[in-house]
Amino acid sequence: MKKTFLLLLIGVVGCLSATAQSRGGLCINEVMVGNENSVVDDYGERNAWVELFNSTYAPLEISSVYITTEKIAPGDTINRAIAYAVPLGDVNTRIPKRQHIIFWADNKPTRGTFHTNFQFTLGEENYIAVYDADRKTLIDAIVIPAELKAGESYARKVDGVGGINVAEAWEIRNGEIVDGVEKYITPSSNNVIKDTNTKVETFHKLDKSGVALTVMAMAIVFSALLVLCLCFMVISKFGARINRTNKIKSQGLAPKEVATKDLPEHDSGEVIAAITMALHEHLNAHDTEQTILTINKVKKAYSPWSSKIYSMRDLPKR
Repeated sequence: MKKTFLLLLIGVVGCLSATAQSRGGLCINEVMVGNENSVVDDYGERNAWVELFNSTYAPLEISSVYITTEKIAPGDTINRAIAYAVPLGDVNTRIPKRQHIIFWADNKPTRGTFHTNFQFTLGEENYIAVYDADRKTLIDAIVIPAELKAGESYARKVDGVGGINVAEAWEIRNGEIVDGVEKYITPSSNNVIKDTNTKVETFHKLDKSGVALTVMAMAIVFSALLVLCLCFMVISKFGARINRTNKIKSQGLAPKEVATKDLPEHDSGEVIAAITMALHEHLNAHDTEQTILTINKVKKAYSPWSSKIYSMRDLPKR
């Protein structure tokens, strides 16, 4: 029974870990085909770039995924020679939760992990897709429209929102103000820039004195303590039951054969301590200690620190 429960627990934890590390949360978030005045790479050059976003609430390792401009039918395998495989061994390929990472579409993969082996063509329709390590599982894809001009980006309206190749979730951005909203170009940053937290502001309006916040905080603390207390009580009861069962088995009986009124009681700490002291007094027995502690006197080196011969004044002579 115990082994079955342990295996079940390990399986649940494994499934949760696999779900947390699922690469299905990786998505293409923003693309720039003609980089005129946007960010520069680590060589000081302006190249086309692709921004990937981790939409999950856990770190996501993206090494061994494939980024490609090749269009294939569902179920087919992408060409390894054409696709760019994100290499292993780079700590920067681990994207923190709800964060972004940029790949440069400059066809110069020898420049580093984040430089791909393909380029985009300005003025034409471009396709970009991300596949998992099996080269069959499509994680995300988008068709970049041909009308995208130099200096403009094609971005999701909201970070990570929208399915695979859903054009309605995307928009062209050039930094201009449209209907009172500035369409920022945001490489390696949130597509929607928030300078205020509406939930915090609403809570502040409803609870200016902070009484509700204090009550909620105290309720959470005491609830946690209550749950912890109940857990200890359950564990104690479970341990006592195991102890009684072991006592019955030591007498050669089956637990089901013993009536409820005849079940032995759980030994308290005082009883166990009394039995231990009685055995010690009767048998003069104690734990066998293997450790030998040796203290050697070490001769200290002379140091003038706080020496009397270096006092501020001589001692009076009598």
